[in-house]
Amino acid sequence: METNEWKIETKAVQSGYTPENGAPRVTPIVQSTTYKYNTCKEIADLFDLKVPGHMYSRISNPTVEVLENKMAALEGGVGALALSSGQSASTICILNICEAGDHFVALSTLYGGTFNLFKHTMKKMGIEVTFVDPEAPVDQVKKAFKPNTKLLFGESLSNPGTNVLDFDKFAAIAQAMEVPFIVDNTFPTPCLCRPLEHGANIVIHSTTKYSDGHATSVGGVIVDGGSFNWANGKFPGLTEPDESYHGLSFVETFGNMAYIVKARVQWIRDVGCYMTPQNAFLTNKGLETLHLRMERHSSNALALAEYLESHDKVSWVKYPMLKSDPNHALCKKYMKAGSGVLTFGLKGDSNAAETVMNSLKLAAIVVHVSDVRTGVLHPASMTHRQLSEEDQLKAGVLPELVRVTVGIEHIDDIIADFDQALGRL
Repeated sequence: METNEWKIETKAVQSGYTPENGAPRVTPIVQSTTYKYNTCKEIADLFDLKVPGHMYSRISNPTVEVLENKMAALEGGVGALALSSGQSASTICILNICEAGDHFVALSTLYGGTFNLFKHTMKKMGIEVTFVDPEAPVDQVKKAFKPNTKLLFGESLSNPGTNVLDFDKFAAIAQAMEVPFIVDNTFPTPCLCRPLEHGANIVIHSTTKYSDGHATSVGGVIVDGGSFNWANGKFPGLTEPDESYHGLSFVETFGNMAYIVKARVQWIRDVGCYMTPQNAFLTNKGLETLHLRMERHSSNALALAEYLESHDKVSWVKYPMLKSDPNHALCKKYMKAGSGVLTFGLKGDSNAAETVMNSLKLAAIVVHVSDVRTGVLHPASMTHRQLSEEDQLKAGVLPELVRVTVGIEHIDDIIADFDQALGRL
């Protein structure tokens, strides 16, 4: 059996690194900024992109390359690029095809950091975004596109609203408008959802979350599906000669890997937000158990959601695998399970959420999500507090919403913790 025919569980353990005879069985940490070559021509060929290889660890590194290869294998892409953070991945995936004067469309139900990046920081770079309601009719979404629109962006499972992306709807829109469909797949991970199989062209992750899984390593990754036609006339940066590489055209030279190669050798060369070897090593170790952890995260989250839904102090619960959830059908269609994040609202006054969160003992209040430990957060006053009240509501962040990242502890202990905290109301 060829390695590309392995099941995803096997790829999580085995992909990315094949040791030679006598080499370390476990991926080594190559903690080196530079690499030695025998001739000047070998270095020159590296800089001219004529041969593959590592020239400097701001651009590539053998340890990080293992993680990139594994993420590409897990998502089914042609190549990947590991970055210093999820925010870096969100930034570079846009800048790689947009420049001052360009525009893109994004769903409004995004993580607060991504929303601010797109609405405010990108604007300072001369790049405009239009946010659209994911529930809006197709014709209305299409009206948001302009002649200079370069992409459509969404999250497969939104943070924190846990809205499931309608892949068929938005992939068809992106295809009709002749722009790439970029999807943030952080919450489901490729173990639960593979966006490239549902019409996405590029996938990004904050590897800080489930990929690492242990809250030790900040990082991000971009995976290129190799499926978009960059030579359709809308993307001169990929087709026209690049002066910094002696007139090289990325599409002509690298074919269906043009996007991911350009991101590395142009943007990472100049901006330098590459993942460190140590973080890549730890993230790769996390990926080895990703499939096992996602099963437990998802089963625990469903059990906690069902408990909360039946509690008389809880006014509502949102988790896509609940039969009562409006996204249940989409979740069953596109995902193997619901991931480990849920949200809920409490009855009573505005202090109820604070009372419950402060009373939890096993679950910690953390500005983080998606690791092995159960944690809680109040997005309106924390991760999304820079957004206006109107933008918070568009993103699905209600004032009373509490986000729970359900860990892999025993479910009885998790439920008991919430039960005693709710008992304080």
